Amino acid sequence: MSQEKKPVRYREPSGAWKVIVPCACTVLYCLISFYLVLPALSIYNSGFWGWLLSICAVFMVSAAFCTTRKMTFDTKAAGRIVKYPFYLILAIIAVLVIGGISSATLFNARRFAGLIEVETARFEEDMPETTNVNNIALMDTASASIIGNRTLGSLSQVVSQYVISNTYSQINYRNTPKKVANLEYADFFKWFQNRSEGVPGLVMVDPLNNTAEYIRFSKPMKYVESAYFGKDLKRALRFAYPTKIFHKYYFEIDDEGNPYYIVSCKKPHAGLFGAMDVNEVIIFNPCDGTSKLYALEDVPSWVDIVFDGDLASEKYNWYGTLSGGFWNSVIGNKNCKRATSDYGYIVLNDDVWYFTGVTSVNEDESNIGFILTNARTGKYKFYPVIGAEEYSAMHAAEGEVQEKGYQASFPSLINVGGQATYIMVLKDSGGLVKLYALVNVEKYSMVATGATQQEAMSSYRKLLERDGITAVITDNLKSVTVEVTDVRMINVGDLPTVYVTASDGRVYKGYLNQDESLVLIRVGDWINISCEDTAVEGIYTIRSWFGKKER
Repeated sequence: MSQEKKPVRYREPSGAWKVIVPCACTVLYCLISFYLVLPALSIYNSGFWGWLLSICAVFMVSAAFCTTRKMTFDTKAAGRIVKYPFYLILAIIAVLVIGGISSATLFNARRFAGLIEVETARFEEDMPETTNVNNIALMDTASASIIGNRTLGSLSQVVSQYVISNTYSQINYRNTPKKVANLEYADFFKWFQNRSEGVPGLVMVDPLNNTAEYIRFSKPMKYVESAYFGKDLKRALRFAYPTKIFHKYYFEIDDEGNPYYIVSCKKPHAGLFGAMDVNEVIIFNPCDGTSKLYALEDVPSWVDIVFDGDLASEKYNWYGTLSGGFWNSVIGNKNCKRATSDYGYIVLNDDVWYFTGVTSVNEDESNIGFILTNARTGKYKFYPVIGAEEYSAMHAAEGEVQEKGYQASFPSLINVGGQATYIMVLKDSGGLVKLYALVNVEKYSMVATGATQQEAMSSYRKLLERDGITAVITDNLKSVTVEVTDVRMINVGDLPTVYVTASDGRVYKGYLNQDESLVLIRVGDWINISCEDTAVEGIYTIRSWFGKKER
């Protein structure tokens, strides 16, 4: 006879296991989720509270699972275990709600507006008159990427293993604007193969001459965004600074070409989460993983980007709209103003500055002025120059060559003959720079274009002279005495241009529309020339010449 099988009796987990198992699951979840998500362990970080919510949820689910009997949920037993985590969830939700309300601009308009002080300055005094455009990065990131990728494509030893970072940082390198981007591992397997060698170099793009070069580091970078595990940049930063709320980080090089990541840390100035602003900076060495935390006033002068352009514009918008109170920003709009929706870069006094126009909150097509924001110190300057807003100027430049279908980049601002002037590049459909354009801020129908910056500048000066606007440059000039070995006259952009070659090999050029007496210069003459102190593409521009003298 077959023996009857005895039913298997269900053994309910002991009381200790009902606590141990949920706790173990929760601890395991904490470790894994922190390693992957990397939240800032700060009460001022809303993401931290969300992470706590997920931890409570994991504990409640695992605790409920341990109280299940024969696929039947024991509501009473589960309730006893999850009661306190449930109360904690309610408390976290209360913190998020109360913290959000207490951080709102409705209750903190003055605090938001008071984050910055804006100095009113004179455009003619602060902005030096432009002879050569050598302090403005007119190239945008898209164009820089095209040029940089072409440079990397010619390097067979690195192109198969690395790619260029998608982010180009605008820096001032040895008093010249540059765009730099480090190399990154192409994928996980490329990282695994090359992790001991690291990232070997960077691509530096010259936005003035539309050229790029590959620069090899003296020591390779081991900590980058595309690395994995402990060498991942974000993970290394989080483990070193678990409580810091990172804003953004930028890749830069110091004056000796050594690579660093500049990491901005922020904190709230209104309530628990409101009016977030940068208060500290971490300088991280990606070669060896060392770093140092700086207060804002102690950041080294070679650092260029601490405050990013988006934050700079956002803080000015708080200042411009909330200075008169919250309800004025909603209803009255008295004296409310805001920055335009994009920004450009200018290098002044060895610092990178953001440029953007200021318009009324009604978003009309004119500016009431513009602001410059120091990317390192966060200092603001307002210049009350009334004229066309940037997008109107861009459309005017595009209309000048509408048959070519070129697109204008966001402009920057220069001083030409005391006139506030937008300068921008015009790109083809492939993103390559084809022309340069200058547009008068006050009279944006006054547009000049050229294949080079100097050609565009010369055409623009001709327009100023036609309208009776003096555009004579008196600063940054030098006087030289030369022997003429060659004289040529060539039409450049419809401008008759005289090229004078001196016995020392230097070349000088002048424009007949500005000085007709240039036609009197002959080979063998010794002449005194007043010219610009800086050569563009090896050629100096003549501003005046003071007659002949015998040998």
